[in-house]
Amino acid sequence: MKNLNNFSLGLTGTPEVITENKFINGTIHSVQGEEMKQTINKIWASSLFGVFLVLPGLTNAEDYYRSTLAYRLEPETDPPRYVRNLGKTQFEQFRDIDWLDVGLDFRTRYEYRENDLRPTPTSNTSSTDYRPDPDNLWLLRTRAYVGVHDILDPLRFAVEFQDSRSYNGLYERSESDVNEFELIQGYAELYFKDLLGHNRPLSIRAGRQSLELLDRRLIGNNQFRNTTNNFEGFRVRFGKKQNDWDLDTFAFQPIERLKYEFDRPDEHTWIYGGVLSLRQWSDFITIQPYFLGRKVDGDPFNPANSTAITDQDIYAPGLRVYGLIGESGVDFDADLNKQFGRRGAIRDGKQVMEQHDALAYAIELGYSFDHDWKPRASVFYGYGTGDKSSKDAVNNRFDVFYGFNQPWSRNDYFSWDNIHAPKARIEFTPYKDVKIDTAYSAYWLQSETDGFRRANLRDRDGKSGSFIGHEFDIRLQHKLNPYVDWSLSYARFEPGNFTRSFNDPVNGPFTDQASNFFYFEVSLNAFGDGKIN
Repeated sequence: MKNLNNFSLGLTGTPEVITENKFINGTIHSVQGEEMKQTINKIWASSLFGVFLVLPGLTNAEDYYRSTLAYRLEPETDPPRYVRNLGKTQFEQFRDIDWLDVGLDFRTRYEYRENDLRPTPTSNTSSTDYRPDPDNLWLLRTRAYVGVHDILDPLRFAVEFQDSRSYNGLYERSESDVNEFELIQGYAELYFKDLLGHNRPLSIRAGRQSLELLDRRLIGNNQFRNTTNNFEGFRVRFGKKQNDWDLDTFAFQPIERLKYEFDRPDEHTWIYGGVLSLRQWSDFITIQPYFLGRKVDGDPFNPANSTAITDQDIYAPGLRVYGLIGESGVDFDADLNKQFGRRGAIRDGKQVMEQHDALAYAIELGYSFDHDWKPRASVFYGYGTGDKSSKDAVNNRFDVFYGFNQPWSRNDYFSWDNIHAPKARIEFTPYKDVKIDTAYSAYWLQSETDGFRRANLRDRDGKSGSFIGHEFDIRLQHKLNPYVDWSLSYARFEPGNFTRSFNDPVNGPFTDQASNFFYFEVSLNAFGDGKIN
């Protein structure tokens, strides 16, 4: 295999090559990191988790982080990828201002959807408002970011605004597409750079925040969608991702998106948890045990609520691992999550508490070829339980929290619940700054009595089969210059026997016909790619 360059995005948000990895005698060695690791380590333990960790404190900040090679599973950087350090932009007069991060990004996307099975464009929970004509939608998104760090340490802060709009759609505008002039992030931070050891910080944030965790399947900001998932609350991080370990903890209320008004936190709901990342062996494997929880103080009979809000206490421990298998060229990324707890259901005019018992796992194996086009082939399998019966007192449908759906389906038809999903994909770079990927996927219901949730199709008797359908997709991405990126994609979904069984030949939806989805997207960054010529 060729040498791998490890990239990191630090506090400035500017991509920089920080170290070079080489394969030597079957092991990946960090050229810069090997010199730093010869430094005498200090042994210490934090009172919070010292019972299970005795950690080297004198560690190079850039030694240990390795990104996953799995398809679209790398979390968004902090700050976001479009943000640049002002001192490293094209404006030479600001070279000394290295304490200020700025970002200004605009994206427009044209979408053509034919026979879209999703009911969500109608902002309804059924497909009764289905339109037989193709939808030609224009989406516009503008983001702006300002962040201050270092100069006022330990005090830091960041503000990010986003304006999301849609035009020319057949359906009622939805919160997935429209969120006009909204505060996405606005937080204050106390950042103690060396509190836990050399280059091992403690970070405490409070306010509105956008974040992605693990492989984005459970907590993601949904970059592809025109609007963004965000939260309001607290985040405390022990260490940072470049360290050999870090612990990321949080307690948030999710933000309710309002199309034309200022967004507000969901006062009924808290999500909380933590992710422990162990990178001592990150040249081969990164290990991430984690825990997520959801607490909902319901108000099921309040007439002011459009849908009943029931009580919930969901607990979701999990384990994610990813890495490389020596110098074989094989990479892997796997995630396992078990959920249990209780959740409310309305029966005979009363709220009854059901047991929640669900399971999900996903694994991707890839192989990178030693070729100028940098091809990578991968296979994937995802599994998430569905509800076995609507008549018992147990809910088995996996809670997907606030995950990113695009890796499941280019059409955005699926998430991590009630699913069997094998997939094969190949990615390659035929020319400089040009990337192409294509995949074939198939989908089955895990429980035939539960539904195809994104299309709101369900046979409670389980007599319609389990094969939902299969999908082909292809995407091309091109970095035209430091300021302009564009991409286009096509996906075709062919329905299976389960989906076809709901066909309405008169009024639609015509679930026995294929779905076609095409988009063309252009992104503009006012500060370029952050590389100084």
